[in-house]
Amino acid sequence: PVDIDFGDVSIAMRNLLRREGKRKFSPGTAAAMAFLTVTDPSTIKAMRAGMIGLGYRAQRLGYRIAKRLGLAGIQAKRPPATVGKPSLKAQVIHFVNKPMPGGLPKRTSRALLDIEDDAIVPIIRDPAKVTDDADAVFYFPGCGSERLFSQVGLATQAMLYHLGVQTVLPPGYLCCGYPQSASGDHGKGQAITTANRVLFHRVANTLNYLDIKTVLVSCGTCMDQLLEYEFGRIFPGCRLLDIHEYLMEKGVKLDGVAGARYMYHDPCHAPMKTYAPLKVVGTLMGTKVPLNERCCGESGTLAVSRPDVSTQVRFRKEEEMRRGADALRADGHGGPVKILTSCPSCLQGLARFSDDAGTEADYVVVEIARHLLGERWLEDYVAKANAGGIERVLV
Repeated sequence: PVDIDFGDVSIAMRNLLRREGKRKFSPGTAAAMAFLTVTDPSTIKAMRAGMIGLGYRAQRLGYRIAKRLGLAGIQAKRPPATVGKPSLKAQVIHFVNKPMPGGLPKRTSRALLDIEDDAIVPIIRDPAKVTDDADAVFYFPGCGSERLFSQVGLATQAMLYHLGVQTVLPPGYLCCGYPQSASGDHGKGQAITTANRVLFHRVANTLNYLDIKTVLVSCGTCMDQLLEYEFGRIFPGCRLLDIHEYLMEKGVKLDGVAGARYMYHDPCHAPMKTYAPLKVVGTLMGTKVPLNERCCGESGTLAVSRPDVSTQVRFRKEEEMRRGADALRADGHGGPVKILTSCPSCLQGLARFSDDAGTEADYVVVEIARHLLGERWLEDYVAKANAGGIERVLV
């Protein structure tokens, strides 16, 4: 009612606490920030194997044990209020009461395409489809679509490749700077933003012959941060779009999907800002896709740093997930019910409800690639790109 942005206030408070040396140390948050900030390919590979490979596997084991002992269900069905600091035992159970997703890609998208060198700018195109007037876009994949759920970044590239678009990627692994700023390290976030802007000016000068008019993202937090990059001064006359909005503009759509039904989770950091998200998703999927309300509870590093609060948020989301899935099955539908989203963090959060709501979580662009390009779309795209579809330009 008084127009106070509690998000900005929270970030300001975190910055104040950090400057005063009063921030409480959270191992989970520190590990996540390190994973997002590091740019060395070998370090990313090692951290990915440890945190995502072993860490997620251990968490899923903890979930199975807690479920068998009946501990996870008690918390999930009636989350306790947070009064003071929860006990270590309670926090551990909060952390494992919903399973982390499994079956993630073994390697990052850059590793699969051999474009990890930060001295080169990759330009990905299908030589058979590119013409003199073909679109050229700059795609910023971000950490979630590149380091964690690399299938999202690859699906984005595969669809652009399929459309005959020339896709320019940043040199090397980059973070947009939002996670650092939001966690209370505004100086680090601004340093990353400034360094990226300087780098992108160099990229623009090197590739000025491409006349890039569109900058694409596949993550809402990246969208929010990149709005501060002033891309119009880097690629003159360009616009900033989510990949799904771009695909809709290009006329991409499915003719309905037999056997599966969908609902859509709009992220708290919604990446679709030019068109209405439900219009975009419904147009792409070729059918009406209802909205599934409420925050998923993952919220970046919240589920790791404050699993007790995350459990409380997920309690309400689980109700919405069950209600939405039941509505789609009300006429006797026995096929899969999928919940689609457009945020890597939400993809992880939504996947954790699969056992409770009987749903499958996926990204809109990944689902489109699967149906338009075939079940082996990822392997086929990587093979085609590696067989002459990548130009490497020194920057």
